Amino acid sequence: MLTRYVALVSETDEVSFAQLAEIASALQKQATRDFAPIWQISATVSVFESLRQAPSDYWPIIIRDDINEPGAAGYHTDSNGQPYALVQASANLSLTCSHEFMEMLGDPFGNRLVAAHSLKDGQGRVNYLVEVCDPSEGEQFAYSINGIRVSDFYTPNFFDPVFAPSVRYSFTGCIERPRQILEDGYISWMIPATREWWQAFVRGGEMTFHRLGVLQRNGRSWRETVDSLTFEPFARLMGGNISHEKRLAASFAPQANLQASSGRADQIHQDIDNLLSQLRGR
Repeated sequence: MLTRYVALVSETDEVSFAQLAEIASALQKQATRDFAPIWQISATVSVFESLRQAPSDYWPIIIRDDINEPGAAGYHTDSNGQPYALVQASANLSLTCSHEFMEMLGDPFGNRLVAAHSLKDGQGRVNYLVEVCDPSEGEQFAYSINGIRVSDFYTPNFFDPVFAPSVRYSFTGCIERPRQILEDGYISWMIPATREWWQAFVRGGEMTFHRLGVLQRNGRSWRETVDSLTFEPFARLMGGNISHEKRLAASFAPQANLQASSGRADQIHQDIDNLLSQLRGR
């Protein structure tokens, strides 16, 4: 089983090293105990004092308090096509980190599509974007590990053609049938014949459909392209501010690893600056 390596890094004084360590321990248990047996994907989660200290082959989840541009929060790929995530420091920090972590494991490069029947009448068979937390991302469907809230996620059976009573469709069991969207959740898909993208949302118990149209990736993954147009779920998931805690010191990475890690850190910081600049100029 291939192991994926993920780094948690705080770039805000609002989130301390100690807070990240608590979140990382919950995410590690979620990856090992809950996700790996279902998806056959293993992962390790480590906390680093800075992005420069994270080894260059780790996929970072970076926490900031200045992600104010729609489309900035969430999944991205760097200029070498490697995944990273930007997360807003908020009251829902652990839930958001878990959401990004699970989806990073489920589809690290953001282009995985699964064929199944469309939720919208008349569209026939479509290609769904694999985002394992979106249909049950509402915080009311979160569960607790070590007292830390983490996100529910769907299983590979989520795209089954028919319902079976003995099948598990999400880890918590909140999703009870294939392609079910729960309150405050959503899902995205493409119609192969027309290349049009659509989304379905559930709010107030009602499902609504939104046509995104034919999308141009411009070098980005499908997930990054679609998520950049999906503002409301991210804004809701971010939640309110969290209380300030003093940052705790951490050990430095071995000197032999710092050159490669620093280069990757500089690259990602430049990618973030470019992303925010593009969004502000939109």
